[in-house]
Parts: sequence; C-alpha cells; structure tokens
Amino acid sequence: MNWRSIRPALCCGLAAIFVALAAPAHAEKRVALVIGNNDYKNVPKLQKAVNDARTMGDTLKQLGFNVMVAENQNRQAFSETLLAFDRAVDAGDTAFFFYAGHGFEIAGQNFLLPTDVPAATEGQEELVRDASVLADRIIERLQNKKVRTAILVFDACRNNPFERAGTRAVAGGGGLAPMTQLPEGVFSVFSAGPRQTALDRLSNDDANPNSVFTRTFAKELLQPGENLVQVAQHTRRLVSEMADTVKHKQIPVYFDQMVDDVFLNGAAGKAQPDVAAKPAEQPQKLAALPPVSVPRLPKEDSVNAPIAAFSRHNGGWTVTFSIADPTLGISWRMGEAGDFRETGFIDTLDPRTRKRMPNPSIELAADAPAGTIQVRYVDTSGDMQGPFPIRFDPEAALIRDQRKILDMTATSWLSFREFNGLLVYYTHLMSYRCAIREVRVGIDSAVPDRVLKMPPCDPRDPLVIPRDAQPYLKLAPQTQSVSVELTYRDGSVSEIKSFRR
Repeated sequence: MNWRSIRPALCCGLAAIFVALAAPAHAEKRVALVIGNNDYKNVPKLQKAVNDARTMGDTLKQLGFNVMVAENQNRQAFSETLLAFDRAVDAGDTAFFFYAGHGFEIAGQNFLLPTDVPAATEGQEELVRDASVLADRIIERLQNKKVRTAILVFDACRNNPFERAGTRAVAGGGGLAPMTQLPEGVFSVFSAGPRQTALDRLSNDDANPNSVFTRTFAKELLQPGENLVQVAQHTRRLVSEMADTVKHKQIPVYFDQMVDDVFLNGAAGKAQPDVAAKPAEQPQKLAALPPVSVPRLPKEDSVNAPIAAFSRHNGGWTVTFSIADPTLGISWRMGEAGDFRETGFIDTLDPRTRKRMPNPSIELAADAPAGTIQVRYVDTSGDMQGPFPIRFDPEAALIRDQRKILDMTATSWLSFREFNGLLVYYTHLMSYRCAIREVRVGIDSAVPDRVLKMPPCDPRDPLVIPRDAQPYLKLAPQTQSVSVELTYRDGSVSEIKSFRR
C-alpha cells in the first residue's frame, strides 16, 4: 500500500481487541469506558453512535463493570476522558473500551476521529493524523497500567467521512489494514470485513436505535456461558444474515490469539446468576486469563535486541535469530537458569567481521513446552550483549508459521486432477490446517458457499494428513472453476481465490 494512502479505518469496524497481561495478586475489578461521537463539526454527522455507546454502557453494567460514558468528544475532551480512564484502572483489572463514531486508517494505523477533526483533502493526511486518537495508543496505555484483561471494541465502519463532491478526498478505497500480527492473548473483532461498510439500519423503517452490529453484539455479550469467541461467531452469523436481507454484504471478522477461554457472563456448564437483576454480584474473575509471565528485560534496553522466527517441521522446531549488529558468537538457553549453549558457526564468512558467521539457528524438540529463550551475543568489540528474552509459545508460533506459508503459496491451495472423473485436491490446505478455522469453496461460482471438512489440527504432528481424511472433492465433468476462501484461526478472512481447470 502506498504509504500516503488512507482508508476508512476501523471501517470494517474494528470491534474488539483483547489483550492479556501479567496480573498482580489483588482481586481485580471491571472498569469500562464507552464513547459515542455523533455531532461532527466538519465531516458528516452520525445518527446512532451515541445510542450505541449508551447501549453498550447499559450492557456492561449488567456484566458487573463500573462504566464511564462520554459523548461527542472533541480532541481535548477525548484526551481528558482517556486520562480519567487511566486513573480508574489498576494493575490486574479487567478494562473494556468501546468507541462508536468515525474511524480512519492512515498508512496501516487506525485512528479514532474526535468531533472537531478538520475537513481534509488529498495530501492532508498529517492534518487528520495529528487531530485524531491513535487506536494502538489506547492498547499501550492499558499495557502500561498492567491490566490483566483489556477488551477494546470499535464500531466505526462508516463511509469515508472526507469525501466531498467536486474535491479529491484524502482516501476513497475503504477497508481496514489487516491485524494479523497480534501478540499472545489478543482477541479482536471487526464489525465488517475488508472493503465492507457496516449498516446503521436495515431500511428506512428500521426504528432500532442502534447499528446492526452493536444491537447484535450487545445481546450476545449477555448470553450466559458464551466465551468471547462464541460471542464473535454468533454475532458474525447474525449480522451477516441480517445484511443479506437487504442485499448488503457485512460479515464481521475476528482475530483470535487468546491463550484461554474468556467469559464475561459465566462459564459454560455453571449455574448463571441473574446479571440483569444483580449486576453488583456478578463474579469478577470470569473474564480474567491466567497470569502471563512477562520476560525479564535486559538491564539496558537495546534497540538492537534480537528477534526470532519459528518454523515447525516434522522433526521439531527451527528457531532463527535475527541480530542487527555484527556478531562474533551467539549463545542461548531456555529459561532463567542453566548454562548458555553456543550455536556454533556456519561455513560462510561475514563480510562485516571478516570472520566465520555464527550459526543464527537452533533446534527445539517437537514437544518443547512454552517458555522464554534467553539469547546473548558477542559484538565486534568482544563485549557480551544480553541476555535478551524471546518468548516461545508453540501453539501461537505454529499458527503464525502456517499462516505465513499459506499466504505465500496461495496458488497451490487447490489443484485439479482427472482420475476416474474430475477431482479437485486440497491436500495443501490440509497440510497447513492448524492455521485455518474454516475453508469454503464455490463450484463454478465466485461465491464460496460450501464448507470443506478438515481434520482437526494435531500439534504433535501438524503436517501429517490422517489416513481416513479425504483430501479431494469429486466434481461434475463440466466443472470449469472453483473459488476458495479461508477463515484463519485468528478470524481474518483471505481474499477469494479462483482456480480454473
């Protein structure tokens, strides 16, 4: 994407980001901030954002949250409200942030627009950026407060608010930058998919005071025994079905990097309290994840800390370190104790040091548990740098690795074969199924409307296809094409790919 392009962000309507952080020992509380912006001064006004915020506020009160409600926030008021939210949450709390209003994406970053955002035309991206609130910054603030659970909800998918007749807008394409690189413990939902807009109403006769997404999402949050994944799945199906009734495509998308199930209204299989009648008695611990260990940082926060890429193969894991500085040696260990092991050298000279290049890779067993890899290296001055902590989560690493492979090999997802008839094989998708939640195909159709049955992921041997799995479909001899769409484990949806004979 051209770095100067802007698209209506959160437009696809960012709807929920869930971040799990380390928790202290004290009992956490639930705190929520809901914001609704209708009365924009320089861009089109909205009709239902304030109502959406009020509805979500009432819903969260029923779930035991202490709720702060703010409406029609200009830039200064927005900042002051966020400061008040900062003061209200403490380490270990469950924090919920909801925003309804205009949202925008600039060069891959998502911004929330205060009511006094200036009108802008092509080339005035910085004007919009400086006058708005960066969504990622809200996540950082909650991280800094060390909340245990943070849920961020945005219903901000409207048309480009900067479009004007007779002028060229700062953007025009619509859509939200994919959020595929999410940290462990993050859950996110979008009220509409890429290049889709979210409906405020189903028709002129639709008297519901809330947007189609918020009216559905709020109800699902109150369903007893539903975890956040189930809430997102049910919301996705219901919103899509309602949009279909008016020939509109709106399919909420969610991204799932949670390490555990999270329930806001009671865990499945347990007796449910009457949350509507007794909000104060709602248990506070249901939404919180188990504590997530935070790796110990080096005493000096080096800007050249190594990063790692994890690759799963039949024999186990290959971990490849990337170090910006020239190095004379690399060593590592798993965990906080024990001896460091040298990685050795490869038969290549490093032109920067004129010495043999240290081996940047190590191997881990297939059943290696989650943990922290401590990495250190010797720089060209002979000084030891580090150790630097690198978190290893086998499940998350497997999903990321297979997702990357699928993205790079999209032309190999399907293949046609003629053997006692016409067959289409999806062996490639089965091999990397651990990154896939659902596969849909369309036979001689550009709309994938049929779900392919996939065997469950086996983390112990993820690349092996079970003997009883059938990796192909039998097609009618006259079939000319098959379309395919993947829903990944993180909830994101691929582009629809078409394969012809």
